[in-house]
Amino acid sequence: MTGPVAKAVREGDPRPCVAHVIHRLDIGGMENGLVNLINHMPADRFRHAIICMTDYTDFRLRLQREDVSLHALHKREGKDPRVHVRLWQVLRALRPDVVHTRNFGTLEAQVTAALAGVRARVHGEHGWDVGDLDGTRDRNRRLRRLVRPLVGHYIALSQHQKGYLRDAIGVSPSRLSHIFNGVDIDRFAPASGGFVSPAPDGFRSPGTFVIGSVMRMQAVKAPLDLARAFVALRERIPEVFPRLRLVMIGDGPLRAEVHEFLEQAGVAEQVWIPGAREDIPDCLRTLDLFVLPSLAEGICNTILEAMATGLPVVATDVGGNPDLVQPGETGALVPAGDPDAMARALMAYPGDASRTAREGQAARARAEAAFSMEAMVTGYMAVYDRVLARR
Repeated sequence: MTGPVAKAVREGDPRPCVAHVIHRLDIGGMENGLVNLINHMPADRFRHAIICMTDYTDFRLRLQREDVSLHALHKREGKDPRVHVRLWQVLRALRPDVVHTRNFGTLEAQVTAALAGVRARVHGEHGWDVGDLDGTRDRNRRLRRLVRPLVGHYIALSQHQKGYLRDAIGVSPSRLSHIFNGVDIDRFAPASGGFVSPAPDGFRSPGTFVIGSVMRMQAVKAPLDLARAFVALRERIPEVFPRLRLVMIGDGPLRAEVHEFLEQAGVAEQVWIPGAREDIPDCLRTLDLFVLPSLAEGICNTILEAMATGLPVVATDVGGNPDLVQPGETGALVPAGDPDAMARALMAYPGDASRTAREGQAARARAEAAFSMEAMVTGYMAVYDRVLARR
């Protein structure tokens, strides 16, 4: 997959080539969605290249196809105009039929793709940056409007982002699609008989109630809000708190701070923070309740995975989360940046087994019915076919 660029140009191959431009191929929701898309798309329809503005990691090993080429442009921090020269060179060598950029950080690549002669261009909006949680930053909005004529079609993962692109950026509805992420409902499924939790011995003993999340521990995901909400439960439900457990899966710049906060609060023995894991399905099966404290979201893959696992979900009322979580049916929505409100929502579950089971079953049913991998793949192929026909 990582051979010379020339090897990615398959002379005589009738399949259109889609070049996916991303910031970095590493653990993350958008990256996971990209890998799922490539792995589940019929191999006879399209071939793929992934161009990373910075670099890629061992996350690339999740790709199950051998005909995907990977390219790292090693962009420096901050402004790096020369990275667009390297991008232009890669695009001229690959000669892709479609360029698909993702999120604001790669939007400028639409200009480079046009200069490289790629006539079918797609841009996807998957989530918001911590420096622009709702897309209102003037500089970013001006750039989006400036680049808009170069984008052949937009894909928004949430209704919130679709409305933003239409109303604030001026994207015509005819050039705008809403496609949910898909979830592998076979891989992410409720625990069955004989399940062995990956948590430390004794952590998930009989009678415990495990609250948890899977996230990149960075500011926009607000992991400290979840930690504060958990500690607040000690005062709100003191008789139940000793049997509560908190699991926070993932790595990132705030992991050490979260760990230190929980230690100082005196609850370290009730907490498991193992960092990044490869066994996410089993980690989710360890939980009784999934929580997402993010300040901003597109369509969150981990919410979909938790729903498919049969877990009720408490999430912040931002971005695409209301597209997924149905309050009172599959979980609850709470204001972002409000640990006390999150604690109030969490405290309803440990003592109500019937609600926890009912909402978890409804979440699984909704994942099966509305968020299939097949529907996602079909949606993306329709967009690619459309921009190719227009070309």
